[in-house]
Amino acid sequence: MKTSTPIKTLSIVGARPNFMKIAPVMDALATHAVDQLLVHTGQHYDANMSKVFFDELGLPKPDLYLGVGSASHARQTAAVMTALEDVFNEHRPDLVLVAGDVNSTMAAALVAAKASIPLAHIEAGLRSFDRTMPEEVNRVVVDHLSDFLFVTEESGHRNLIHEGLAEDRIHLVGNCMVDSLKRHLDRALEASPWEAFDLAPETFALLTLHRPSNVDDPAALRQMLDTLSEVSQQLPILFPVHPRTRSRIADSGIELPASLQLCGPQPYLTFLGLMAKARLVLTDSGGIQEETTALDVPCLTLRWNTERPVTVDQGSNRLVGTDPQAIHQGCRAILAGDWPRARQPPLWDGKAGQRIAATIMQWVETRE
Repeated sequence: MKTSTPIKTLSIVGARPNFMKIAPVMDALATHAVDQLLVHTGQHYDANMSKVFFDELGLPKPDLYLGVGSASHARQTAAVMTALEDVFNEHRPDLVLVAGDVNSTMAAALVAAKASIPLAHIEAGLRSFDRTMPEEVNRVVVDHLSDFLFVTEESGHRNLIHEGLAEDRIHLVGNCMVDSLKRHLDRALEASPWEAFDLAPETFALLTLHRPSNVDDPAALRQMLDTLSEVSQQLPILFPVHPRTRSRIADSGIELPASLQLCGPQPYLTFLGLMAKARLVLTDSGGIQEETTALDVPCLTLRWNTERPVTVDQGSNRLVGTDPQAIHQGCRAILAGDWPRARQPPLWDGKAGQRIAATIMQWVETRE
């Protein structure tokens, strides 16, 4: 018996990148008979995530804000689970949607599984094979609890099959982060955000650094900053610094040259415009590896592994780890023009959200 009433979905986000992954799906579902609620756990508070943020990007404003805040991994996960149990009991969704690999994603998956609510994971199957990364643990747990596994790249499909998950749960749909990027790129470039930093297109590098392995060990952080300071003598580096990373830098007592220009975290449109016009990007972020590939901007990943191998196999990303020599060699190669052009991975065409919505609606039409 086919359902004739709208279904209710709850989409759970905990950090700003989750919005970029959920928003295209919610946009696509809005054209169908779906009652949607968006829940922001408040795992990460971002001052830029205000009404202006949602209005500028056309993102849905959260219907519920839980205000969980920062804590240890265990305490934060427990707090999100406790709050979401009340939300699920009150709203009784037909389907829970989660994205990415933050603690809120895993917490929501656990609560949904305990309540026997179908679960969809956007960005499923990614694996770094490094269990020292908390995100890797979250990915594995969420995938094994999910009924719908929406995969961004073929490696995700292979990983899930290798882990014994059923083929009919896996759907290669493309990358929702790329959906958001394509939607907002023109506006990001029109704002010319580099001018606010007295920079010109393709005359600077853009840096992000936040992984505990890079910033929590004083010796590792000092070596990394020394290397990046040397790089900045050849190419100025703009460094939007997370507050936690900034405090680690202050504690290190390192004096950075003016060519390594620190600034605060930037809004999405500003950062996107800067990334699109950077000569190169240095990062330890997974999402930025994907975005630079979509933009065909050279990227040096300051990690020894990646859960997004397509950005290396087909994209503009290369792993250089924390080795000063490898970082210098990569920068020299990029500045010399000796860098491969990115090939767009399959289905990274801005329509991933539509494919996810179509799969969900097919399930709605056939469920009893």
